[in-house]
Amino acid sequence: MPPSLHFPDGRWVACLCAGWCGTCRDYRPVFDQVVAAHPGMHFLWLDIEEEADLVGELDIETFPTLLIADGPVLRFAGPLLPHAGTLSRLLGSLDNKAGLAGSADPALTDLVQALHRRLSSA
Repeated sequence: MPPSLHFPDGRWVACLCAGWCGTCRDYRPVFDQVVAAHPGMHFLWLDIEEEADLVGELDIETFPTLLIADGPVLRFAGPLLPHAGTLSRLLGSLDNKAGLAGSADPALTDLVQALHRRLSSA
């Protein structure tokens, strides 16, 4: 992860991927389009094998899996089809909802907290 990244308490999106995953490779340019379309938001491409210590016990079954959080608070976690419009619509829908998504998976909660701590202190 580049040391120059700094993610304050605003919204951030992490794409959990794997280098061997063809769908992830296909998704990267789509993800980059969404990054360019949302300059005020922070995005992170995270290879779960390269960052295995950070990912910990979290079991990712479907790639790519996205995490969307407002600071340390998880808003969305799940796989998403590789379409720019789908991710953009999801981001827009989160702006319109006051409720926050919770997580029953402690490993997911741990990862969100660890990412927030790491990115906030970078």
